[in-house]
Amino acid sequence: MSLLLSIVLPVHGVERYLPRCLDSILGETPAAETRFEVIAVDDLSPDGSGAILDAYAARDPRLRVMHLTENQGLGGARAAALPQVRGEYVWFVDSDDWLPERTVGVILDELAQERRREVPADVLLTDFTHVYPDGGSEPNPWRHVLVGSPLVEGCTLAEHPALFQTVMSVWNKVFRREFLEGLGVAFGRGYYEDISVTYPALLAAERLRYLDRPCYFYRRGRDGAITATASPKHADVFAQYDAIFAFINRSDRPGRPVPESLRTLVFDRTVRQALNVYDTPGLVPVARRKDYFHRIALHFERHRPADYRFPGGVRGVQYRLAARGARIAYAELRRTGRLPRELKRGARAVAPAVKKGVRSGARFTAYNAFRRLPLDEHLAVYAAYWHRGYACNPAAIYEKAKELAPQIRGVWVVENRRQADAMPPGVPYVIVNTPAYLKAMATAKYFVNNVNFPRTMAKRQGTVHVQTQHGTPLKAMGMDLRGRPEAAEGMDFDRLQEAIDRWDFLVSSNPHTSEHFSRAFPGRYEMLDTGYPRNDRLANATPEEVRAMRERFGLRPGTTAVLYAPTHRGGKGGYVPLLDVAELARRLGPRFTLLVRTHYFHTDGPGDLTTGADAAEIVDVSTHPVVEDLYLAADALVTDYSSMMFDYAVLDRPVVIFAPDWEEYQRERGVYFDLFAEPPGAVTVDVDGLARALRAGDPEPGARARFRAKFCVWDDGGAAERVVRRVFPMGPAR
Repeated sequence: MSLLLSIVLPVHGVERYLPRCLDSILGETPAAETRFEVIAVDDLSPDGSGAILDAYAARDPRLRVMHLTENQGLGGARAAALPQVRGEYVWFVDSDDWLPERTVGVILDELAQERRREVPADVLLTDFTHVYPDGGSEPNPWRHVLVGSPLVEGCTLAEHPALFQTVMSVWNKVFRREFLEGLGVAFGRGYYEDISVTYPALLAAERLRYLDRPCYFYRRGRDGAITATASPKHADVFAQYDAIFAFINRSDRPGRPVPESLRTLVFDRTVRQALNVYDTPGLVPVARRKDYFHRIALHFERHRPADYRFPGGVRGVQYRLAARGARIAYAELRRTGRLPRELKRGARAVAPAVKKGVRSGARFTAYNAFRRLPLDEHLAVYAAYWHRGYACNPAAIYEKAKELAPQIRGVWVVENRRQADAMPPGVPYVIVNTPAYLKAMATAKYFVNNVNFPRTMAKRQGTVHVQTQHGTPLKAMGMDLRGRPEAAEGMDFDRLQEAIDRWDFLVSSNPHTSEHFSRAFPGRYEMLDTGYPRNDRLANATPEEVRAMRERFGLRPGTTAVLYAPTHRGGKGGYVPLLDVAELARRLGPRFTLLVRTHYFHTDGPGDLTTGADAAEIVDVSTHPVVEDLYLAADALVTDYSSMMFDYAVLDRPVVIFAPDWEEYQRERGVYFDLFAEPPGAVTVDVDGLARALRAGDPEPGARARFRAKFCVWDDGGAAERVVRRVFPMGPAR
């Protein structure tokens, strides 16, 4: 069988990160898996990276190492490797990032399927996860543009131009090598080197396909990353733009003709990127800003499509000023939201757009202008899970505040229109980066979140930030990871402390949480020993509500419903099937129903859940938005290390721990107590033991009672009220 995949790995100054990257590629595949190779290019690395590569290559023949005698940069290192690749497909992986568990095998199987197609994919796009220096992570923010689109089965860019809204880097794209070589393009020198390949590839591909599985962990904001580094090399982007449009204009260009609509989208995307670089503080050095802005004007002159129409609002005004090279007016517009008076007199065509733009807002201009307004003492901004929607402790606090502090108006932040459409009726919301969002973030008195708000939204004096967190901690958190370099890989503890310093209140679920959070998140905030507001619903649940939830999920009377909810495991990508759910269903029999809920980071779900007539029914409830509904419907919970066990214990129903990898988990992550010594119920490590425990009905009531006495002591149904009364002023509606 011919080689399917070549992974190209440029390496320079990443000694700290390189082993994890190599292990995620080579260590997760058996040595007998020879359908791929890795070509690592030591780009005259100044640290020990070259020696690390040689040591790995000595142990694994699938890794070949090239040592360059002159530093070539990312683009040059990739170009040096390309003549050496032998795979049918090539994947450019950055050596400071890493792949989730089992990813290489999944990609190889996908490529094997593509090989058999009549029209194999020229580019296979993958899903990915952002990882931040403070240890936080975020699913692909553009996934909504991809999932459910024609890209899932395969299409051209013209058939799904919304692809231009997503990241244009090469690391989440696997290229068919013959197609790539036939493009006649090359990686650029210096910064932004990959867009001169990515744009042509997407434009020319006969078939693009999207794999809806997280296949890449991409570090954002690490020290040394170009997106966080001041350098004159940011102007390198214009050479890449020239290369992109040279490709579009080539008469011998491979692929279909590029329609004017796509040319316009390419141009608009490049202008937006160039201005974002210029607008981001600290990227373009002060001495080079004038020249950089002039280069933007030249970009308009060289590449603006003949029928190009400026966008509306402030963005359109900014584009017009950039096209004219009006740097001072552009700066004045961004600073004040207004054009200079002398410019207005000669800019009648521009002024209406300015007025419209000030009404609609723009990301930098409007936010700075709104911050000059007085604080709105009656406005509270709510968010949960990185703006995913209405959920968790913030939702419970919002509901109670409407009752007890009706003079406080609450507004929710959501990421996009899809999430906005899923909001409960009557709940106000704003969408990220819209004018309403920017104004709310700039003027609100109160902020309630179960994660941190963006650090670009600075805390104003007089505001009140309530951090609720989103689970009782079993695993080590925050500053407690400083002594665990493996678990803390990529965390920026200074940035984490910066976020903690914003907090005025930290909500705690129980005494155990207060003890560990006060150490893991050291700060001047007030710890609210209230219990978790989200658990009030469980503490106050009535038999009628339980019955309604069971009917909602189609659970027949007499059926025992088991909720299986494993946690996310860092570094392992998508759903990790440690439990054979279908086998468990067969062992339990038809009087059981299994409700399977994968972690919200996982986008590929639990897979095929079909069973026979003599087995338990299996229902995938991963996308159900309200986990408390599932708690109420379920007669028992099966989990591993998820904080769901602490919440579900409020209901005083059986909890079974299925933890076959406990030793590995506690060694790698660190834990605050021994789950096997202090479990909420029965503990199992195989499917046979799990089935026995569930069939027993209530095998460990004593363990559950001890667990509840430690972790549910404040769950009396009044947590949200305690938070609201401490944070918000009580008073009648205005």
